[in-house]
Amino acid sequence: MRTEKILELYTDYVMPTYVQMPIALSRGKGARVWDAEGNEYLDFFPGWAVSGLGHCHPRVTKAVRKQVRKIIHISNNYLNESQGRLARLIIKNSFDGKVFFSNSGAEANEGAIKLARKYGNPTKRYEIITMEKSFHGRTMACISATGQEKVKVGFEPLLEGFKTVPFNDLSAVKEAISDKTVAILLEPIQGEGGINVADREYLAGLRQLCDQKDLLLIFDEVQTAMGRTGKLFCFQNFDIKPDIMTLAKSLGSGVPVGAIVASSKVCDVLGPGSHATTFGGSPLVCSAAIATFEAIESGRLLNHVNKISKFLFIQLENLRKKYPSIITTIKGLGVMIGVELAVEGDEIVSECRQEGLLINCTQKNILRIMPPIIVKKGEVKKAIKVLDDILAKAHTI
Repeated sequence: MRTEKILELYTDYVMPTYVQMPIALSRGKGARVWDAEGNEYLDFFPGWAVSGLGHCHPRVTKAVRKQVRKIIHISNNYLNESQGRLARLIIKNSFDGKVFFSNSGAEANEGAIKLARKYGNPTKRYEIITMEKSFHGRTMACISATGQEKVKVGFEPLLEGFKTVPFNDLSAVKEAISDKTVAILLEPIQGEGGINVADREYLAGLRQLCDQKDLLLIFDEVQTAMGRTGKLFCFQNFDIKPDIMTLAKSLGSGVPVGAIVASSKVCDVLGPGSHATTFGGSPLVCSAAIATFEAIESGRLLNHVNKISKFLFIQLENLRKKYPSIITTIKGLGVMIGVELAVEGDEIVSECRQEGLLINCTQKNILRIMPPIIVKKGEVKKAIKVLDDILAKAHTI
């Protein structure tokens, strides 16, 4: 079916909740995708960072194919070997505790909020401190926690119990703490907020505050985990550990899986009947997530990310020096990179798409460059060439 016919289906039958690009992607392999007409694109923002291993990684597709022949869904009232194995993998690679499986990042964050409130319930503590420019998902609790007003408009009254303070400002957090505070929730790198990286001293200070005041430190790693920052989990770049970590996106390399990882301090707070989800942690999604861990390890992809990241940062810095009136800052970690512009970025994103490069713009002027962690040097060069050509045209206007 051609793109125009697919667009008609959307116009007639799909709720208009997304700003969609005028292309219909039909297949993908690695860092490349093809649309319904067969046009090829280099995907440097694959599925909002879901396809961290690229599209249709052979190890993941093999695992899914094998599992779908056996059994697809098991109720969580029964034991599921792949769920147990995946939970063990996550804990062995992060910190001591236990895991609850969900279907998305928003669901994982919603559950983390419930867990924090349950932890604080005996002492009537329920407030959670969150950050300006944060993004935690689209459920009611998650938009209430999110530090961006645009996601809240039209959904008032919001869930009470959240205080929002500036990101990377430890003194603001200290001032916001009250006798009702139970947790601090943040992304170690804000994605939707513009690729804002937390300062090492700031995170160390938050950890110390939480230890002193019996608060839970919650890291939303929905976008930062599974090797994107050069470590399996982003917190490992900062030599501290959260009490709760939420995962999703690239955890399943394309299948819908999320997780709440809770430390030994809080992992048994949610008892039977206090939290659940019908589809969370099915054999199918857990098989894909296990294969994702295996692919990262067997492919030595963390080493690869650190090498390719250096190369990509150098190339982008060269563009910044070449076009200082357009590019102001290059920021980020690993292959989670923001190119801050002195102009709005939507037109540049559109022109990149026309030239076969898919990227994203957030906060109006931050280009998000987030290729899959398997991206090759030649693919980086090709993407930089596209950006260079487009910026050269913009520079002469």
